Amino acid sequence: MTRYKSQGFNNTFKNARKGFNLALKSEINIRVHVTVATLVLISALYLKFSIVEFCILLFCIALVICSEMLNTAIEFALDSIYHNRYSRMVGMAKDISAGAVMFATVISVLIGLMLFGGKILALL
Repeated sequence: MTRYKSQGFNNTFKNARKGFNLALKSEINIRVHVTVATLVLISALYLKFSIVEFCILLFCIALVICSEMLNTAIEFALDSIYHNRYSRMVGMAKDISAGAVMFATVISVLIGLMLFGGKILALL
């Protein structure tokens, strides 16, 4: 068994926290997503979203942040393997993973507009 497989249950969470903190420190896009997510959740509380609406928001937030973290992991891995040298295939892989983040973000924004639109119009 490798040392990575025998870390134990507690170390798994410690490593996951370390990975999330590393992503926050190294990627401005993740910090932007987390900041916007916080503002969205505060707004949802203020507008008294139902539990279902809140769950939809949490799912969208998780989708975007997970996409961004996977994109970052792909970029780090490819840069490490190719020692930051240019490769057309690496560029394509990075573009595709960035496209996945953009797609998740656009869909989440559309869902947010649908959820918040009616609530905001009701206030006016």
